[in-house]
Amino acid sequence: MRVALKVDVDTYHGLATGLPRLLDALGRRRVPASVYIAMGPDHSGRAVRRLFTHKGFARKMFRSRALRLYGVRTMLYGTLLPGPQIARSFPNVLRRAVAEGHELGVHGYDHIYWHDRVVSLEAGEVAAEMDRAVAVFRDIVGRDPEGFAAPGWQCSAASLVCLDRGPFTYHSSTRGVRPYRPRIDGVEGRLPEIPTTAPALDELLGLGMSEDDAVDAMQRSLNDDRLNVLTVHAEVEGGACYSAFSTLLDRIHPTTCFVQLMDIARALDVARLPVIPVVQGTRPGRAGTVSCQAV
Repeated sequence: MRVALKVDVDTYHGLATGLPRLLDALGRRRVPASVYIAMGPDHSGRAVRRLFTHKGFARKMFRSRALRLYGVRTMLYGTLLPGPQIARSFPNVLRRAVAEGHELGVHGYDHIYWHDRVVSLEAGEVAAEMDRAVAVFRDIVGRDPEGFAAPGWQCSAASLVCLDRGPFTYHSSTRGVRPYRPRIDGVEGRLPEIPTTAPALDELLGLGMSEDDAVDAMQRSLNDDRLNVLTVHAEVEGGACYSAFSTLLDRIHPTTCFVQLMDIARALDVARLPVIPVVQGTRPGRAGTVSCQAV
């Protein structure tokens, strides 16, 4: 069974403490991962607006015990507290991930801004966000990133246009079942998209599951017959749900070939990938909609 662990780092706290804990866990098991970091400020507190714009947001926050997962300070950044820089505050953590053999990519610049507004932004506004993120990545890592993972699995025609400019060679920004080239509102992306295929732990907790039941469900979602892309959040699996993540890793480790998304992308024959529309759809346990491969 092939599994790609896609680690998203959305917040200051996630990079400060969550990612180092995950790197420790992965290192002990010699498991490689693909890590995507929000390069700009932590404005997590501004997500409060989703109470009015995302159906089910309050219920999901309550069931997943968001305060336990993210902490009080994180939930005030960008509102009552200034939003600290994420990547620039902990450059050594980024360099550690690279030194330990993990892939490092970009998870946007301002995570909340992209998540909540990208579908309505013009191409120039999207390009500005990407350029800021890439500039920070280059300053810290010393090279261009290969992979881009959209915050909140949110894509648009404008984001496809901007991604095709480079320097990225692939993206992992939707939910789906297999690699493809995306089409949104008549715009056909040139780069391959490698979607997340499995449910995320915070979504299962948002359904009211216990951590033990959520781990069982995540394991059952993995398929021997396809590439499995499992998204892990540094704030969740690297924090309060660290034990649950460790349990999942130990269960699947003996029978799993862990791969990195950049290696999958390099092996794809992009010209032969199917072009498939991207639609906005719902996922159990997640408030609002996400960009999904139409199947």
